[in-house]
Amino acid sequence: MTTFEKITALLDQHQANYRVVEHEAVGQTDLISQMRGNALSQAAKAMVLEVSMPEGADARYLLAIVPGDCRINFKSAARAIGGRKSAFAAPEMAQALTDCVMGAVPPFSFDDRLALRVDTRLQQVGTLWFNAGALEKSIALAAEDYFRIVGDDCCVDIATPVAVTA
Repeated sequence: MTTFEKITALLDQHQANYRVVEHEAVGQTDLISQMRGNALSQAAKAMVLEVSMPEGADARYLLAIVPGDCRINFKSAARAIGGRKSAFAAPEMAQALTDCVMGAVPPFSFDDRLALRVDTRLQQVGTLWFNAGALEKSIALAAEDYFRIVGDDCCVDIATPVAVTA
């Protein structure tokens, strides 16, 4: 089963309000948001992080979801799962954990080794937009349905708004 099929099966199982949009294969949040016609703040940008744990414990992996108009706060993301610091995971590890190419990672984890944390700003966007496991497919999903599926325990402050300069 592809990641796209896993996502749509999960959304159907939860009777979520969503629609699939097919488009040119693009893996950049700003460009794909323009193509889809959604606000950058509605884009769910997914990043796989490697988190250093205290006391020499093995590193853990985190799927961090932030709005498209924000940056990840690496320290806050690490603390969200009890870690000290975090950095982007190696691309090979990120692909192995998500079964996706970078740029197509959805805001859902289907691997027990990959914890999920979502920035609280995304609760207020109305409709969440994200690439759905493939660069040429996106999903528009009611934010309330997304958070109903992933649960409130995933919500944390892990993003910093990007300053816009004129």
